[in-house]
Amino acid sequence: MKSIEEQIEILKKGCVNIIEEEEIKEKLREKRPLRVKFGADPSSPDLHLGHLVVLNKLREFGELGHKIIFIIGDFTARIGDPSGQKATRPVLSKEDVLKNAQTYQKQIFRILDKSYTEIVYNSRWLEKMSLEQIFQLTSKYTIARMLERRDFRERFEKNQDIYTTEFLYPLLQGYDSVYLKADVEIGGEDQIFNLLVGRTLQQKFSQKPQVVMTLPLLVGTDGEKKMSKSYNNYIGITEEPQEIYGKVMSISDKLMYDWIKILTFVDGERIKSLPPRQGKALLAFEIVKFLYDEEKAKKAQAHFEKVIVNKDLPEEIREVVIKEKKLPAFELVYCAGLCQSKTQAKQLISQGGFSADGKKIADFKKIIEIKDGMILKAGKRNFAKIKRG
Repeated sequence: MKSIEEQIEILKKGCVNIIEEEEIKEKLREKRPLRVKFGADPSSPDLHLGHLVVLNKLREFGELGHKIIFIIGDFTARIGDPSGQKATRPVLSKEDVLKNAQTYQKQIFRILDKSYTEIVYNSRWLEKMSLEQIFQLTSKYTIARMLERRDFRERFEKNQDIYTTEFLYPLLQGYDSVYLKADVEIGGEDQIFNLLVGRTLQQKFSQKPQVVMTLPLLVGTDGEKKMSKSYNNYIGITEEPQEIYGKVMSISDKLMYDWIKILTFVDGERIKSLPPRQGKALLAFEIVKFLYDEEKAKKAQAHFEKVIVNKDLPEEIREVVIKEKKLPAFELVYCAGLCQSKTQAKQLISQGGFSADGKKIADFKKIIEIKDGMILKAGKRNFAKIKRG
């Protein structure tokens, strides 16, 4: 096992806050695996590159011999984390939460190893809490302390709704740390209030407080807001390699330099030494390589050069069977699986993003005569080849 100094050097890299650094040294001196907690509410089915920032730090802990406790917040997701929200979040149904949670389990082990990772659902203990236990929990934190939190304070000052359940959220997240006896909790920098509540509650329950480590938020592909499915500015970690590569290549030069500071698994110094387009290509390659493997990264790079740069057809095009002889353009796009909905297909066509056999079609109502072998293109990277049924 590496020395305490070597571990601290690895674990500090990329962190925004460590509260308190001396405490983690004390815990490491006990020469036992630390219990490192991270929680994610399955409010949507996909993990994205923004989650990689935290997942990669968890992987570093795991590879240093520590225990990762990954909490799937199936109970807390039904309340909704108010962090950074200017209005009350919509409540998810139990069915939606569990459906999303199933995808999380599969995706987590793309980054973390099962040998050092334990996945737990917080409904296991939170659903069993009695009303008396809830009262005891709420007695350990004041409303005044809650209103120190910026998003709550701003909404309070603007006379906007804040529901009692939203005050419960950080308490329940904090109680997760008490229940699991966490040594360390990791989260995005927007989570610092919730993580510090965990420290306070552990002390109230006569436990040693967890060390809080926060990491920077990855800005989404729009270059403005944090990466989130809600903002449709994300790159999912299970997307196809070609799609991931293409999306990374489409970000701005400024965003590329921001990403290489945060995504610690890429060689930022090497990327910065290259002209912007070459640097972006290397960033895209390294991200695909990290999520898949080098061979798939090479194929994604070759596909981008062939299809996007040289505007050639890809070597492999997905075939779809269409029985109809004629269809409106938007119906054809939808039936070919190039869009997830007919509304999305109409928008794509109206914005000039669809062509059939190389001819652009801008009218989504236009009737298309369907031919065997016809090549459809949606956006820059999505193709389909028609096979008449």
